[in-house]
Amino acid sequence: MARQRYLLAMRPNPVKTMLGDGETVIGTMVFEFLSPGLPQVLQNAGAQFVFYDMEHSGFSVDQIKWQLALCRGLDIVPLVRPPDTSSHDTARLLDLGAMGLLFQMCETAEQAEEFVRWTRYPPEGRRGAMFGGAHDDYRAGPVPDVIAGAHDRTMVCVLIESARGLANAEEIMAVPGVDVAHLGHGDLSLSLGVPGRIDHPDMVAGIDTILAACEQHGKPAACLAGSVEIGQDWLRRGFRMISYSYDIGLLSAALADGIGRLREQA
Repeated sequence: MARQRYLLAMRPNPVKTMLGDGETVIGTMVFEFLSPGLPQVLQNAGAQFVFYDMEHSGFSVDQIKWQLALCRGLDIVPLVRPPDTSSHDTARLLDLGAMGLLFQMCETAEQAEEFVRWTRYPPEGRRGAMFGGAHDDYRAGPVPDVIAGAHDRTMVCVLIESARGLANAEEIMAVPGVDVAHLGHGDLSLSLGVPGRIDHPDMVAGIDTILAACEQHGKPAACLAGSVEIGQDWLRRGFRMISYSYDIGLLSAALADGIGRLREQA
């Protein structure tokens, strides 16, 4: 009973639950603009999750800690793309309150297994113990229950974004604890020798390979859709976790559209 009370008090991860139930979730990515109101603005717009990208953005750990804290009390699920693939980055971001991580350039099942181990406490993994901190909302509780709650809600998302990753996609998605395969369309197009051409036959076949691997193992596929039209197409093809654009793209597109329409009448 005590464990049930504790687990019910922990912040859940509705995105992980919905994906596990076969539903579709839609959010966005953030690379540039952080402000105290950002998580609330994103939630008000309908985003169910947000990926904070630390690989390409230059965001600091302190900035991410603030954003993760600002998500506390909201329904939006904060996920982070670490600056690198290391157990240190993984443990630190999870301890700060990230509810899932997006690991870059996953190319083998062995890599995927290692990523999962970094997110799990012993004996399942090798995440270091720190309880009563940001990740469990500074709440005291029985350690076994804290561990169970953390394992239940932490998402492990892997970016498949190379020809080698494609070749091993089925084995990667067979790894227990890997929750989501995320298409890395930019790097994948470079790896396949067709830079930026997401409609190239090689890219189309690669995307189908990722979707097939996910379907085979009953796991969702995720992607970043730069436009509504691309998002609609990829939803039809089977993606169930869609990041609709990203902060720079959204601001640029909306501003350019508005300014252009006003200039037509100026």
